[in-house]
Amino acid sequence: MKEIFDYGAYVELDEYNNMRAYLPWSEVASKWVKDVKDVIRQGEKIVVKVIRVNRQKGQVDVSLKRVYDAEKKRKMQWYKRNQRAEKILQIVAQRIRKTLDDAYKEAGWPLEDHYGEIYAGLEAAVLEGPEALRVAGVKEEWIVPLHEEAVKHIQIKQVKLSGILTLRSFESDGVERIRNILLKVKEGDNSEQVKINVYTIGAPRYRVELITTDYKIGERTLEKIIHEAEREAQKKKVEFEFVREKA
Repeated sequence: MKEIFDYGAYVELDEYNNMRAYLPWSEVASKWVKDVKDVIRQGEKIVVKVIRVNRQKGQVDVSLKRVYDAEKKRKMQWYKRNQRAEKILQIVAQRIRKTLDDAYKEAGWPLEDHYGEIYAGLEAAVLEGPEALRVAGVKEEWIVPLHEEAVKHIQIKQVKLSGILTLRSFESDGVERIRNILLKVKEGDNSEQVKINVYTIGAPRYRVELITTDYKIGERTLEKIIHEAEREAQKKKVEFEFVREKA
């Protein structure tokens, strides 16, 4: 928020190289307000929607009231992630005696092109290591220091899904049959996005634990490996039961 007047306010649009835009009083709030300053403050970061563009006059009008709460939340999250990414780029640029412009040109923009967002590329580096930067086309001199700073400043939120698996067999080779099923569960779908662990609670009960950064992927993966394990248990004539644990 740049300047506020009785009839509206002027803002600078971050996504358009700080282009100046006008926010009319009528577009500040969906309900009547006595004073614009009751809703917005100078220097405040807000989310607006472009509603009119006059190319001849070079004038852009924006609205605050037409932005849904979900849009505001999503855009503010995007803004904060961009700010964090820039801070990391700035730290690394200082370390290797480069400018912030160099940081964007040689590391930031390649990450955005490859991952859709600079911060997403830095998260990938935390999860997968320096190679995640290299495959995006980041210049080699940036890779090690950028990975080091990303690890220092980014904590990846992980989701844990778990359940109790009960397996019983009365066959002479029942132990081996159960062991094969547990191996199938553990090796079912391990990937960079999902890690699966199996712990013995005490025969015939075992805890299956799945760790991931994406809840939806975790749910799909757990459902898949349990379904395949149950089919294998039926083939091997092993009693099978799986009960999800509450998060």
